Amino acid sequence: MASSRFESSVTAVSWIPSEAIEGLSKVPFELGVTHYDQPPPDHLDDLEELRRTDRFREANELRAFIEVEDGRIVGYGHLGQGHIGATTVRLGPAAIRFPAVHLADIRPDPLVDETSVRFVQTVGGRMGIPTPRPVRHKPFVQFWPSIAWTTLALTLNANGSSSHELIGASPFPRHWIYDDTGNLVQKSGVIDFNTWFKDSFGQRTPWGEADSPAIVAAVETALERRLSGTIMAKGADSKVRTLSAGETLVEQGAQGTEIFLVLDGMFVVEVDGNGVAEIGPGAVVGERAALEGGVRTATLRASTRARVAQVSGTELDLEDLGSLASTHRSEDAMAR
Repeated sequence: MASSRFESSVTAVSWIPSEAIEGLSKVPFELGVTHYDQPPPDHLDDLEELRRTDRFREANELRAFIEVEDGRIVGYGHLGQGHIGATTVRLGPAAIRFPAVHLADIRPDPLVDETSVRFVQTVGGRMGIPTPRPVRHKPFVQFWPSIAWTTLALTLNANGSSSHELIGASPFPRHWIYDDTGNLVQKSGVIDFNTWFKDSFGQRTPWGEADSPAIVAAVETALERRLSGTIMAKGADSKVRTLSAGETLVEQGAQGTEIFLVLDGMFVVEVDGNGVAEIGPGAVVGERAALEGGVRTATLRASTRARVAQVSGTELDLEDLGSLASTHRSEDAMAR
């Protein structure tokens, strides 16, 4: 009798990037009372080390196995768990680390058929210190921390293959998704701090009555990641713009040589009125106009609320822009 055991995993790491918060809510971050997070690594090697060094707020490690005999699934089970981070609060020279509250991991019964098992796991928590929020009734201020979470699905097949999905997530913070080999493969596309702060507590969470659907973006290239670091390092030299859903960032045929880094939100790339691609956080766009006479070759339209950092095309290396343009031409051709 032939028997096999197959294991696989998918992991979501949730963290607060520097561009994630706007308005008065930025004040404690800018004053150094609390902190943003460094971006997690491109490859996930040691999740526990990231937790110990305060590199994420929570992590959803969905790991599972199936046992197969003669092509039939005869056993299965969960192997992963949730991991919770902490919030570091600085008061003068002192730093106090408040461990977050880890809510119970939610694991509905796996869905099993003859050839596959689908596992689902929700992991989340809330800050270890209360957060004041305005409410419309007495006492008009409520001290109850908002909850951040992710809901992952992992399907294991009797032939040893597997697939994963981010099926729900809190609107804040950013969620990065890693596959079974530890490679970064997806990102949540939109951060909405205000909605999260006002609504993501009590019954409006998976521990109450509701989850939130997740908008997922593909991972940017290594070149885009390097260029994004250059753009963000320019600080005051870069201009941050906010666009509403449906608003156009650039129009095909228009003049312009600015380069844009997508900080948050999703855009549809349109050529001759047809959508040819969708881009999200981390994408760097606009380079072809900077290289090809200052005429936009595509329309970029926000499909969600979005934020971009804008710099002059002359601020970036021409060789890098040429390499980026070549990549985008290939992507456009494949999309058509």
